[in-house]
Amino acid sequence: MKINEFTSIIAPRVLLVPYSAHHVPTYHEWMKDEEIQKATASEPLTLDEEYSMQRSWRTDNDKLTFIVCTHPGEQRPSTSNSDPSSATQAITAGKEDAPQHMVGDVNLFLYDDEEDEEQSPDEHRPRRVIGELEIMIARRDHQGKGLALETLRAFMSYIQSHLPAISSEFAGARGVEWRYLRVKIDKDNARSLKLFERVGLVRTSAEPNYFGEVELRTPFVGGRLRHVEAKIGLEGFGRTVGYNIQDSQG
Repeated sequence: MKINEFTSIIAPRVLLVPYSAHHVPTYHEWMKDEEIQKATASEPLTLDEEYSMQRSWRTDNDKLTFIVCTHPGEQRPSTSNSDPSSATQAITAGKEDAPQHMVGDVNLFLYDDEEDEEQSPDEHRPRRVIGELEIMIARRDHQGKGLALETLRAFMSYIQSHLPAISSEFAGARGVEWRYLRVKIDKDNARSLKLFERVGLVRTSAEPNYFGEVELRTPFVGGRLRHVEAKIGLEGFGRTVGYNIQDSQG
Protein backbone atom coordinates (compact mmCIF):
# COMPACT_ATOMS: atom_id res chain seq x y z
CA MET A 1 0.00 0.00 0.00
CA LYS A 2 1.04 3.57 -0.60
CA ILE A 3 -0.75 4.96 2.46
CA ASN A 4 2.33 4.54 4.70
CA GLU A 5 4.98 5.41 2.10
CA PHE A 6 6.08 8.48 4.05
CA THR A 7 4.98 7.38 7.52
CA SER A 8 6.79 5.86 10.47
CA ILE A 9 5.47 5.04 13.93
CA ILE A 10 7.39 5.54 17.16
CA ALA A 11 6.14 3.43 20.06
CA PRO A 12 7.76 3.26 23.51
CA ARG A 13 10.10 0.41 22.54
CA VAL A 14 9.96 -0.01 18.76
CA LEU A 15 10.06 1.97 15.53
CA LEU A 16 7.93 0.96 12.53
CA VAL A 17 8.94 2.12 9.05
CA PRO A 18 7.64 1.34 5.54
CA TYR A 19 9.31 -1.62 3.84
CA SER A 20 11.84 -0.04 1.48
CA ALA A 21 14.49 -1.23 -0.96
CA HIS A 22 17.40 -0.77 1.45
CA HIS A 23 15.75 -3.26 3.83
CA VAL A 24 15.73 -6.07 1.28
CA PRO A 25 19.23 -7.58 1.77
CA THR A 26 18.67 -7.98 5.52
CA TYR A 27 15.14 -9.28 5.01
CA HIS A 28 16.49 -11.75 2.45
CA GLU A 29 18.99 -13.09 5.00
CA TRP A 30 16.24 -13.50 7.59
CA MET A 31 14.13 -15.54 5.20
CA LYS A 32 16.89 -18.11 4.67
CA ASP A 33 16.19 -19.37 8.19
CA GLU A 34 14.17 -22.59 8.03
CA GLU A 35 12.39 -21.88 11.32
CA ILE A 36 11.24 -18.50 9.99
CA GLN A 37 10.13 -20.11 6.74
CA LYS A 38 7.99 -22.57 8.69
CA ALA A 39 6.57 -19.94 11.04
CA THR A 40 5.62 -17.66 8.14
CA ALA A 41 4.66 -20.43 5.69
CA SER A 42 7.12 -18.90 3.22
CA GLU A 43 9.32 -20.26 0.46
CA PRO A 44 12.87 -18.91 0.05
CA LEU A 45 13.34 -16.40 -2.77
CA THR A 46 16.38 -15.19 -4.66
CA LEU A 47 17.61 -11.69 -3.86
CA ASP A 48 16.23 -10.41 -7.17
CA GLU A 49 12.86 -11.98 -6.39
CA GLU A 50 12.94 -10.36 -2.95
CA TYR A 51 13.50 -6.92 -4.52
CA SER A 52 10.62 -7.55 -6.91
CA MET A 53 8.42 -8.58 -3.99
CA GLN A 54 9.31 -5.40 -2.08
CA ARG A 55 8.37 -3.23 -5.06
CA SER A 56 5.10 -5.10 -5.41
CA TRP A 57 4.22 -4.75 -1.75
CA ARG A 58 4.88 -1.02 -1.91
CA THR A 59 2.20 -0.55 -4.58
CA ASP A 60 -0.26 -3.43 -4.06
CA ASN A 61 -3.48 -2.09 -2.57
CA ASP A 62 -4.11 -5.21 -0.48
CA LYS A 63 -0.89 -5.29 1.57
CA LEU A 64 0.21 -2.94 4.36
CA THR A 65 3.72 -3.56 5.66
CA PHE A 66 6.08 -2.04 8.20
CA ILE A 67 9.61 -3.08 9.11
CA VAL A 68 10.14 -3.28 12.88
CA CYS A 69 13.27 -1.56 14.19
CA THR A 70 14.76 -0.84 17.57
CA HIS A 71 13.54 2.34 19.24
CA PRO A 72 15.48 5.48 18.20
CA GLY A 73 16.19 6.20 21.86
CA GLU A 74 18.16 2.95 22.07
CA GLN A 75 20.22 3.88 19.02
CA ARG A 76 21.61 7.17 20.37
CA PRO A 77 23.54 7.90 23.54
CA SER A 78 21.69 10.30 25.81
CA THR A 79 23.09 12.50 28.53
CA SER A 80 19.72 13.38 30.03
CA ASN A 81 16.72 11.55 31.41
CA SER A 82 14.50 12.73 28.55
CA ASP A 83 13.67 10.52 25.60
CA PRO A 84 15.51 11.94 22.55
CA SER A 85 12.89 10.44 20.24
CA SER A 86 10.15 12.56 21.80
CA ALA A 87 11.34 15.53 19.73
CA THR A 88 11.75 13.50 16.53
CA GLN A 89 9.59 14.85 13.72
CA ALA A 90 10.80 12.52 10.97
CA ILE A 91 12.78 9.34 10.50
CA THR A 92 15.54 9.34 7.88
CA ALA A 93 15.52 6.28 5.64
CA GLY A 94 18.74 4.33 5.97
CA LYS A 95 19.62 5.89 9.32
CA GLU A 96 17.29 4.93 12.17
CA ASP A 97 16.21 1.91 10.11
CA ALA A 98 19.68 0.81 9.00
CA PRO A 99 20.29 -2.97 8.90
CA GLN A 100 21.71 -3.13 12.42
CA HIS A 101 18.47 -1.64 13.78
CA MET A 102 16.05 -3.95 11.94
CA VAL A 103 14.44 -6.72 14.00
CA GLY A 104 11.37 -7.93 12.06
CA ASP A 105 8.22 -6.97 10.18
CA VAL A 106 4.44 -6.72 10.58
CA ASN A 107 1.82 -7.01 7.85
CA LEU A 108 -1.85 -6.66 7.04
CA PHE A 109 -3.25 -8.55 4.04
CA LEU A 110 -6.75 -7.72 2.80
CA TYR A 111 -9.17 -10.25 1.33
CA ASP A 112 -12.74 -10.11 0.14
CA ASP A 113 -15.07 -12.27 2.20
CA GLU A 114 -15.37 -15.05 -0.39
CA GLU A 115 -18.43 -16.69 1.17
CA ASP A 116 -20.25 -13.37 1.13
CA GLU A 117 -19.25 -12.62 -2.47
CA GLU A 118 -20.52 -16.01 -3.61
CA GLN A 119 -23.86 -15.50 -1.90
CA SER A 120 -24.45 -11.91 -2.94
CA PRO A 121 -22.18 -10.52 -5.70
CA ASP A 122 -23.10 -6.84 -5.92
CA GLU A 123 -20.59 -4.29 -7.18
CA HIS A 124 -22.66 -1.40 -5.89
CA ARG A 125 -22.47 -2.18 -2.19
CA PRO A 126 -19.31 -1.95 -0.03
CA ARG A 127 -16.83 -4.81 -0.29
CA ARG A 128 -16.94 -6.99 2.81
CA VAL A 129 -13.32 -7.38 3.81
CA ILE A 130 -11.22 -9.59 6.07
CA GLY A 131 -7.82 -8.45 7.31
CA GLU A 132 -5.09 -11.02 8.02
CA LEU A 133 -2.23 -10.16 10.35
CA GLU A 134 1.33 -11.47 10.25
CA ILE A 135 4.22 -10.55 12.50
CA MET A 136 7.82 -11.69 12.70
CA ILE A 137 10.58 -10.80 15.15
CA ALA A 138 13.40 -12.31 13.14
CA ARG A 139 16.41 -11.47 15.28
CA ARG A 140 16.74 -14.05 18.01
CA ASP A 141 18.46 -11.61 20.37
CA HIS A 142 15.25 -9.53 20.34
CA GLN A 143 12.76 -12.37 20.76
CA GLY A 144 10.97 -12.97 24.05
CA LYS A 145 11.28 -9.33 25.11
CA GLY A 146 7.73 -8.17 24.46
CA LEU A 147 8.54 -6.40 21.18
CA ALA A 148 5.96 -8.41 19.22
CA LEU A 149 3.20 -7.35 21.61
CA GLU A 150 4.17 -3.69 21.39
CA THR A 151 4.48 -3.90 17.61
CA LEU A 152 1.01 -5.42 17.28
CA ARG A 153 -0.45 -2.79 19.56
CA ALA A 154 1.07 0.08 17.55
CA PHE A 155 0.14 -1.55 14.23
CA MET A 156 -3.48 -2.23 15.16
CA SER A 157 -3.79 1.28 16.57
CA TYR A 158 -2.59 2.59 13.19
CA ILE A 159 -5.01 0.34 11.30
CA GLN A 160 -7.98 1.40 13.41
CA SER A 161 -7.21 5.12 13.14
CA HIS A 162 -6.59 4.91 9.37
CA LEU A 163 -9.47 2.64 8.34
CA PRO A 164 -11.05 5.21 5.96
CA ALA A 165 -7.77 5.74 4.08
CA ILE A 166 -7.00 2.01 3.95
CA SER A 167 -10.53 1.35 2.70
CA SER A 168 -10.22 4.01 0.02
CA GLU A 169 -6.94 2.65 -1.31
CA PHE A 170 -8.27 -0.91 -1.36
CA ALA A 171 -11.78 -0.43 -2.69
CA GLY A 172 -12.00 3.12 -4.02
CA ALA A 173 -15.43 4.73 -4.06
CA ARG A 174 -17.15 1.41 -3.47
CA GLY A 175 -16.04 1.44 0.16
CA VAL A 176 -15.43 -1.34 2.66
CA GLU A 177 -17.43 -3.12 5.32
CA TRP A 178 -14.83 -4.50 7.70
CA ARG A 179 -15.68 -7.96 9.02
CA TYR A 180 -12.79 -9.06 11.24
CA LEU A 181 -9.05 -9.42 11.65
CA ARG A 182 -7.66 -12.92 11.64
CA VAL A 183 -4.37 -14.72 12.03
CA LYS A 184 -3.36 -18.24 11.02
CA ILE A 185 -0.67 -19.84 13.16
CA ASP A 186 1.03 -23.23 13.10
CA LYS A 187 -0.46 -25.37 15.87
CA ASP A 188 3.00 -25.92 17.37
CA ASN A 189 3.84 -22.21 17.58
CA ALA A 190 2.78 -21.80 21.20
CA ARG A 191 4.46 -18.40 21.60
CA SER A 192 2.52 -16.82 18.74
CA LEU A 193 -0.76 -18.40 19.81
CA LYS A 194 -0.32 -16.98 23.29
CA LEU A 195 0.57 -13.55 21.87
CA PHE A 196 -2.56 -13.21 19.76
CA GLU A 197 -4.83 -14.54 22.48
CA ARG A 198 -3.31 -11.98 24.81
CA VAL A 199 -4.26 -9.10 22.51
CA GLY A 200 -7.86 -10.26 22.20
CA LEU A 201 -8.12 -12.66 19.27
CA VAL A 202 -10.16 -15.84 19.83
CA ARG A 203 -9.73 -19.29 18.31
CA THR A 204 -12.38 -20.25 15.77
CA SER A 205 -12.02 -23.97 16.47
CA ALA A 206 -10.56 -26.24 19.11
CA GLU A 207 -8.76 -28.22 16.39
CA PRO A 208 -6.27 -27.03 13.74
CA ASN A 209 -7.26 -27.05 10.09
CA TYR A 210 -6.06 -29.44 7.38
CA PHE A 211 -2.77 -27.53 7.11
CA GLY A 212 -2.09 -27.73 10.84
CA GLU A 213 -3.00 -24.09 11.40
CA VAL A 214 -5.02 -22.51 14.17
CA GLU A 215 -7.17 -19.53 13.15
CA LEU A 216 -7.94 -16.73 15.60
CA ARG A 217 -10.19 -13.72 14.96
CA THR A 218 -11.39 -10.46 16.41
CA PRO A 219 -14.35 -8.57 14.89
CA PHE A 220 -14.67 -4.97 13.85
CA VAL A 221 -17.53 -3.39 15.78
CA GLY A 222 -18.57 -0.02 14.42
CA GLY A 223 -15.19 0.33 12.73
CA ARG A 224 -13.26 -0.39 15.90
CA LEU A 225 -11.44 -3.38 17.36
CA ARG A 226 -13.44 -3.34 20.58
CA HIS A 227 -12.16 -6.64 21.98
CA VAL A 228 -8.54 -5.64 21.44
CA GLU A 229 -9.16 -2.22 22.95
CA ALA A 230 -10.62 -3.87 26.03
CA LYS A 231 -7.60 -6.15 26.36
CA ILE A 232 -4.60 -3.90 25.69
CA GLY A 233 -5.83 -0.44 24.65
CA LEU A 234 -5.20 1.05 21.22
CA GLU A 235 -6.27 4.69 21.19
CA GLY A 236 -3.27 6.96 20.73
CA PHE A 237 -0.68 4.20 21.10
CA GLY A 238 2.33 4.99 18.95
CA ARG A 239 3.25 8.40 17.55
CA THR A 240 3.12 8.87 13.79
CA VAL A 241 5.97 10.90 12.28
CA GLY A 242 7.30 11.46 8.79
CA TYR A 243 9.58 9.11 6.88
CA ASN A 244 12.18 10.99 4.87
CA ILE A 245 13.36 8.97 1.87
CA GLN A 246 15.39 11.73 0.20
CA ASP A 247 18.65 10.55 1.70
CA SER A 248 17.95 6.85 1.25
CA GLN A 249 20.39 4.85 -0.84
CA GLY A 250 17.77 2.21 -1.76
